[in-house]
Amino acid sequence: MFERFDQAAKYAIVIAQEEARELRSPRIEMEHVLLGLLVSPDTGLKQLLADRGYTADTVREALMHKRTTEPLGEEDAQALRSIGIDLDAVRESLEATFGEDALDRAVPADEPRRGRFRSSRGMDFGHIRFDPDTKKVLELSLREAISRGDDRIEAGHLLLGILRAPNATTRRLLGDETATRTLRTAVGDYLDRAA
Repeated sequence: MFERFDQAAKYAIVIAQEEARELRSPRIEMEHVLLGLLVSPDTGLKQLLADRGYTADTVREALMHKRTTEPLGEEDAQALRSIGIDLDAVRESLEATFGEDALDRAVPADEPRRGRFRSSRGMDFGHIRFDPDTKKVLELSLREAISRGDDRIEAGHLLLGILRAPNATTRRLLGDETATRTLRTAVGDYLDRAA
């Protein structure tokens, strides 16, 4: 499928992998593709997104903030409960052992990880897989191009794929259904003008 991608779309996917590494994600997720689109060489699409307040810096900051301030969300807590781990009990135990503010004082280890595909700075140079939602976005971008009668997948088609089936993170980053629908229309109009 990647042979049908234009240069800007290919660039966005390459950057998505780099962003996943930078954010220490084990998979390329939809939000990493969004970041790739926000720095892609498709200046018209970048401007369209910037005019609506979406920039690589603001999205990256939101993702970094979430990663550092919300290590486990409610879905994670429910998943752990299903296998017999109660986060509240773990927190109480840690506070009883190390003091009431033990979790606030905890500093994430910044030790570089080394291994077969890791540099001394801890970056992973091996292949990072797409998560299932991102695979779906790639498929949807192909469907968007076909339904529009386009012969290649452009960066705008990738964004349409994200907007067609956003995950919880991209929904939070891009806004409610009305904002998503408005952005989808604007991207469609942009692709029509560029054709």
